[in-house]
Amino acid sequence: MTTTHLGQIFHVAGRPAVTEAADALTWIPDGALVLDDTGGIVYCGQRDSRPAMDSPDAVEEIHDHGDGYLIPGFVDAHIHFPQTYSVDAYGGGQLLEWLETCIFPAEARLADPGFAQQIARDFTQRRITAGTTAAMVFGSAFPHAQDALFEETRRAGLRLVSGRGIQTTGGPSASPLLTSEQQAIDLTADEIDRWHAADSGDVSSALLHVAIVPRFSLSVTTQTLAGLGELYDDVRDRGVYVHTHLNENNRPGDGEIDLVKRSFEVDSYLDTYDGRFLPGSRTGGAGLLGRRTVMAHAVHCTDRELARMGETGTSIAHCPVSQLFLGSGTMPWRRTVAAGITIAAGTDIGAGDEWLISRVLSDAFKVHLTEPGPAGVAMHPAEMLFTGTLAGARALDMEDRFGNFDVGKEADFLVIDPERWPPLESVLRQGIRSDNPITARDQTLFALLMGLREPAIAEVYVRGRRVSS
Repeated sequence: MTTTHLGQIFHVAGRPAVTEAADALTWIPDGALVLDDTGGIVYCGQRDSRPAMDSPDAVEEIHDHGDGYLIPGFVDAHIHFPQTYSVDAYGGGQLLEWLETCIFPAEARLADPGFAQQIARDFTQRRITAGTTAAMVFGSAFPHAQDALFEETRRAGLRLVSGRGIQTTGGPSASPLLTSEQQAIDLTADEIDRWHAADSGDVSSALLHVAIVPRFSLSVTTQTLAGLGELYDDVRDRGVYVHTHLNENNRPGDGEIDLVKRSFEVDSYLDTYDGRFLPGSRTGGAGLLGRRTVMAHAVHCTDRELARMGETGTSIAHCPVSQLFLGSGTMPWRRTVAAGITIAAGTDIGAGDEWLISRVLSDAFKVHLTEPGPAGVAMHPAEMLFTGTLAGARALDMEDRFGNFDVGKEADFLVIDPERWPPLESVLRQGIRSDNPITARDQTLFALLMGLREPAIAEVYVRGRRVSS
């Protein structure tokens, strides 16, 4: 049996770099996406050219979405599960004040198992509503809350990479979230043993994955970093991930970056994650960088830090919405791309106040267009789509499995029905389009991404299976 979905198809095909996304952009107005009975893609192309059934007894189940659009599922490369209810929390300041005033107290509420179960349900539902089929999720400090998150995600059938938030030092408002150095290692190791590939038993086919997640360098000690590096050396070959924050806020003197460099007496923030966390950036243990490591923000990186991330295959979760909210600045697009780093999109809920990855892409377009002088760039619509889909799969080291509609991949996709959101429908129907078909294609995709809102996401599929709450 095959399942065929008919509609207007947009995706970035193959394995391009972001700078090659425009050439790889595929638009099929009368498209067909054909899936086998495991949810794998066997055909993506013109509906009238799809292959005939290979036997008289074969069955083709057809879903005709009319003028609806089929696009790959969104990948959120940085989102905080314990901050589900903290969107638009007023903290009266930038990152560090906001953490102390709003976030640490909010995350402490997950100590209550009943509350943790409720927030896990709501978080998972919001992911479905926003079409986020895969996500790298910054987890809770409390193991029972992480259990609830993994269980809800498994029930829904979404993709998840998550790990408990690790904190071994901090101020009074963070105290409910702190553990001892040894507990930090033991709880993380236990989460890996219990949840990494727990749904299938095989990392290559699993939907559930675990990451090692120190909140940021200011929330851990050199002893913690040494222990996590040793743990990661032990589990790296099992496909475990690393996820944390880097160079987010650069307020002079008492901002995040200056405090990290002063507290550890290191040359750069990245050194603390690269095993060089002792004074003078001396090596103190194994590093946490690599092709399954994702650094959130990376707004204020030095050229040396960017080069090191490119060299190790470390990716960046770009979160322009939250960077605007906290006054953190703009990640330099041209300079970061030139370093050869994979840049994926992240909502950063709750500093970010948009769950929808296309809203993140909208803000990315705006902030990079306004970078000063020659740094300014107008992102191509294909680069936007790439950043919210295929780049996310690449950052999660699962590009071979999902992220576009190449034959052989697992079918993670969204059905967008513009009629469910009239402002989008009118822009797509009435907007001016060029006589040049390539320009008209790009204009259509741009309008789709910029105008998309949650109500227009009619159906969400992971591995060919429709996901529902």
